[in-house]
Amino acid sequence: MNISLLIIFIFLCLALYLGIQAKQGKKMNMEQWAVGGRGFGTLFIFLLIAGEVYTTFTFLGGSGWAYSKGAAAYYVPSYIFLAYVLSYWLAPKIWRYAKDNKLLSQPDFFATKYRSPYLGVLVAIVGCLALVPNIIIQFKGLGIIVSQSSYGAISQTAASCIGALVVTIYVMVSGIHGSAWTSVIKDFMILIVVVFLGLYIPFHYFGGIQPMFEAVHHVKPELLTLPDQGLSTSWFISTVLLNAIGFYIMPTSFMVVLTAKGEKAIRKNAILLPLYTILLLFVFFIGYAAVVQIPGLQGGEGDLSLLKLATQTFDPWIVGFIGAAGLLTALVPASVMLMSTSIGLTQNLYKVIVPSATERQLSFTSKGFILLLSAISLYFTVNGSDALAILNIMSYGLIIQLAPALFFSFVKNNFVNKYGAFAGIIAGELMVLYMTVTKKTIGTLLPYASRAIQDINTGYIALLVNIIVMVVVSLVTKNIKINETKPENPRLVLHESKNE
Repeated sequence: MNISLLIIFIFLCLALYLGIQAKQGKKMNMEQWAVGGRGFGTLFIFLLIAGEVYTTFTFLGGSGWAYSKGAAAYYVPSYIFLAYVLSYWLAPKIWRYAKDNKLLSQPDFFATKYRSPYLGVLVAIVGCLALVPNIIIQFKGLGIIVSQSSYGAISQTAASCIGALVVTIYVMVSGIHGSAWTSVIKDFMILIVVVFLGLYIPFHYFGGIQPMFEAVHHVKPELLTLPDQGLSTSWFISTVLLNAIGFYIMPTSFMVVLTAKGEKAIRKNAILLPLYTILLLFVFFIGYAAVVQIPGLQGGEGDLSLLKLATQTFDPWIVGFIGAAGLLTALVPASVMLMSTSIGLTQNLYKVIVPSATERQLSFTSKGFILLLSAISLYFTVNGSDALAILNIMSYGLIIQLAPALFFSFVKNNFVNKYGAFAGIIAGELMVLYMTVTKKTIGTLLPYASRAIQDINTGYIALLVNIIVMVVVSLVTKNIKINETKPENPRLVLHESKNE
């Protein structure tokens, strides 16, 4: 075992220890296990939401996009900044309603808002389809990071398997508490590693950040501006707006909001988190430096630019710390993804099928779902699948189809009913599937439109179809009698929020 792999292994053991120890002194009922007893303050909310930003996709893909796409990579911090602004208004409303109605999951929220357990089933399935590919990305990214930073001392497959085992164990034992405590060490490591790399590498190779950009301009000037077509200005603006809307609709972000002990903690994070997101710029600096120092990386190889530059620049023990930070960027997000998916399936699929299930049975089922989801994700991490690749492309588009029903649910006199919400989501999901499989874009649908129109993010088409179907079906079915005093399923005990 070389020094790099030894350092990574030490941090893996530390993460496992912190994840298991997190349950100490807590009675692990479903509320405590799933949402931390709704007792997380500003710091833990900060770290868990930040965990959604600094994933393996960011660690590898952020520098990779800067390497291969250039200025287009700036859409990532831009949409995250805007998402935090929106969360100042949106997240407290979600938290308040969930607390008043004792909800544990995102599907719970939709099922209760629209008085339909079957809408909850649909949302749980959508969340599962969207998050499993992301869990696989974390496991696969973990394998790449550990294998590369250990100089091949361990294979990608072995690293992915060990990482998946660790995260599965501590999530089953400590639930969201395990994610919260491992996020402490993860964000500490990311802060040190990203800032160090983002400053050291430009100064080491170029004498500063400005000289680095001048060198990139000399080699590939096109990387420093948005192109006139494709990833153009209209693509950039439309993508930033679309992703900002979807950020807190992701089941993971939604679940973290439910763990807060109060609205004040959520609003503080909406103010503070944009500052932390600025660290992404340091990741981009590394990608830009690699353009000059490691030319010729093609396609997906660009995602390896950070690790290749690190192994070329530093001694093995420093590379070990970089690999450990990368390892943690996989463990924390994967743990929250496993949690949110398993809770949604338990509360809104299993509990609909078995409405008389006891809390002990629900707890056992949730942990069973975690084991199952982890095993499925690991299988596809190792073997891959064309169908999975399609799901991965679709994942964000699938989740954002929940946005119209969510936003309408906060309207005081909401005319959208459960039929409209259900039909709209289904229509939107089918359109996402059609557009993905056929590779249709606004450009192919409107070939004679201006370039600015053609480059608008395709996700808006599915959203438009979703909203039209939702409104039409709601108006057509508005005279259908809906029991407003008693839920359709005895498991849903509704308590209307006094603040709604």
